Amino acid sequence: MLPVQLMTFRNLHSVAFIIRVILLGFGIYQDKNMVVKYTDIDYHVFTDASRLVTQGESPYNRSTYRYTPLLAWMLSPNIYLTFHFGKLLFVICDVLSGVLIYHILTLRGLSCDAACHFTALWLLNPLPIGVSTRGNAEALLAILVLSTLLCLQLKRHFTAACLYGLSVHMKIYTVIYALPIALFISNQKELKNRYRGVSRLFLTLFHKDLVLFAVVAGVVFLGLFLTFYCMYGWDFLQETYLYHLTRRDIRHNFSPYFYMFYLTAESEWNFVLGLVTFLPQVILLLLTSLAFYEDLPLCCFLNTALFVSFNKVCTSQYFLWYLCLLPLVLPHLRLTIKQGIGLLLLWFIGQGLWLAPAYYLEFEGRNSFVFIWFAGLLFLIINSVVMVQIINNYIPKTFVNQKKKRK
Repeated sequence: MLPVQLMTFRNLHSVAFIIRVILLGFGIYQDKNMVVKYTDIDYHVFTDASRLVTQGESPYNRSTYRYTPLLAWMLSPNIYLTFHFGKLLFVICDVLSGVLIYHILTLRGLSCDAACHFTALWLLNPLPIGVSTRGNAEALLAILVLSTLLCLQLKRHFTAACLYGLSVHMKIYTVIYALPIALFISNQKELKNRYRGVSRLFLTLFHKDLVLFAVVAGVVFLGLFLTFYCMYGWDFLQETYLYHLTRRDIRHNFSPYFYMFYLTAESEWNFVLGLVTFLPQVILLLLTSLAFYEDLPLCCFLNTALFVSFNKVCTSQYFLWYLCLLPLVLPHLRLTIKQGIGLLLLWFIGQGLWLAPAYYLEFEGRNSFVFIWFAGLLFLIINSVVMVQIINNYIPKTFVNQKKKRK
C-alpha cells in the first residue's frame, strides 16, 4: 500500500499503469525465452479469431472461440499493428476501471483520500493485474459494469442503458443485474409518498425512466444480436449464448457441481442436471435482488458473488466479476481490520486447499478428483460465510446519509 501522502488519484493510477506495462514487457520476454509462457491461451484464441474476421471468415472457424464477434473485431489491430495491442487495451480498461471505482466512491460520500485507498484494492491487486497483462478480456466487462453503475448513480439512464445492453451482449451473465436495476430505477420517492397498493405497482412497472432504460438496453442488445446473427448465423447464437447456458465442464474447477458432471458425463440425465443446477442461483438472485436493490453496488456485488459461487463452472478469472465491485462495498462495512484480514485469509486458504489436489491431478497425474470436489465444497462454504459476514456487517448507504444529516 502506498503511503498516505503519496496516495493521490494521479499517483495511484500512474503507478498502477506502470506496473502493468512492466509486466507486459516481462511477459514478452518470458514468452520468447522460457518454456512456461506468460500469455494466456485465450489471448491466442482471440487473436486467431481476429485474423479470421480480417480475412472475411467467421471467428467461429477457430475452435473454442465462444465470445461475441465484436471482441474479435475490436482486437483486429492485433493483426494489423502488433500482437500485443489487445493486452494494452485490456490494461487500459483495467486502469480505467479504477477511475470509475474512484468516482463511484466519491459519489457515495467518501473523501478523495479514502476513495483512493479503496480504489487501490483493485488497482494494486495482483489478480486483476495478472489477468489483464496475460491477455484475458475480463477488464472489458469490469469497465462496462462499473460504467453502468456510475451512470445510474448520476441518473443518466439513457447512457446507462446503452452500456448495460452492450455488457449483456459481451457476456450473458450480466443479465443477473436486470432485476435490481429495474427495481432501483423505479424506486422513486414520489411513488412511495403519493401512491399505494396496485396504483404504485402499476406506476412502478411503467415508470418512464424504467421504460426508457428497458427500451434502449433492449435495442442495443437486439441490434448487435441481429447484426451478428445475419453475419454468422447459428454459430454466433450457439457459441456466444447457448453454449454458456448448457455448458457442463467435466474438467476440474471450483464449482461444487464439477464432480457430478464428471461422473454423469455419459448419462442421459446430464443435460437435465445442467438445467437443474440453475435453480439455486435463480432463487438466491431473486432474494438478494428484492432485499438489497436500494443499494445497487451492494446488490450487484452479492448477485455476482452468488452467481459465480453456485455456477456450473467456476474458474479464478470469474472472481474478477465481483472483485471489481468489492471496493464499492468495503467502505460501508463495520468489520475491524483484524476481522477483514481474517476473512481474506480464509478465502485464500480455501483456494489453496483446492489448488493442492488440483496440482497433483494436473501435473502428477494422480486421481485426486474426490479431494478437489471436497475442496470445492469447502470453498463454497467459505464464500457463503464471507457473504453472510458482509451482509450482517453492512451499514446501508441511506443510514450513513441520515447520520451525516443529523450531525
